[in-house]
Amino acid sequence: MINNESLAPIVLFTYNRLWHTKQTIEALQRNILAQESELFIYSDGAGNNCSAEAVNSVREYIRSINGFKKVTVIERQRNLGLADSIIDGVTEIVKRYGKVIVLEDDIVTNEYFLTFMNNALKKYSSQKVVWHISGWNYPMNVNGLDDIFFWRLMNCWGWATWSDRWQYYDKNINSIIQKFSREDIDKFNLDGVENFYAQILNNKSQKISTWAIFWYATIFKKNGLCLNPKRTLVENIGNDNSGTNCNLTDMYTSSFLDKHLPNIESNIAIRENEIAVRHLKDFYRRNNPSLLKRLLRKLKSLVI
Repeated sequence: MINNESLAPIVLFTYNRLWHTKQTIEALQRNILAQESELFIYSDGAGNNCSAEAVNSVREYIRSINGFKKVTVIERQRNLGLADSIIDGVTEIVKRYGKVIVLEDDIVTNEYFLTFMNNALKKYSSQKVVWHISGWNYPMNVNGLDDIFFWRLMNCWGWATWSDRWQYYDKNINSIIQKFSREDIDKFNLDGVENFYAQILNNKSQKISTWAIFWYATIFKKNGLCLNPKRTLVENIGNDNSGTNCNLTDMYTSSFLDKHLPNIESNIAIRENEIAVRHLKDFYRRNNPSLLKRLLRKLKSLVI
């Protein structure tokens, strides 16, 4: 479906996790399209003296990487932080190439990841309602789903997009809050099953500094859809408390399939898949005890 001249560039963001970075790179090198793909690696600067040695170890490693059509390493002179590094790097590369595939240093891909991303970028480039392509899926029930489906959710563990969509990326927190109605917030939160909107408020209060929730918010307010595979093509190895925004958890661990390439040839309807959304709601209900406690309190108050 694709030709090697039109392959999207890969952008990888690294910091101070050498082991994770090696796993990510080695898996990417095993991708079928790796040798025909251009790779850009952004290395963020050390945030303090304690992290300088680890950052330098990562830089020494990524300078030696081969197995791709071309490798370009961009070493930040100062610490931008993960969010600003990703926003800046994605913006720079997607403007130049018109499309981009994005990875962080803890995303291990299967050998068909690049094939799937490039196929999907080509097929849906003119379908402006499609804003985002994900390589990851929740470890949820997938009964009744095709190999691919669409929904409102934006997953950022291995993803791709186009410049004419990314140009609308908006991290103006006050503006976003003003634009969200009560109905918007409820829908954004999967009808109250999860509290994604809290991430926007936590960015406003500077409790966290993230980027992905604003990409989701941008897509959501533009009534965009995200393409998702039924079976994940990636594994996040960073939920071991080693990352900037990742805590120790196995809640999101999916079944990792090395020999799977989703079929995107079938012309499925480009609209939100209600079955997928229902399965995801069930996933969060099972894995969110605090939500269950709130629901029980609400039911108890209604009985009283």
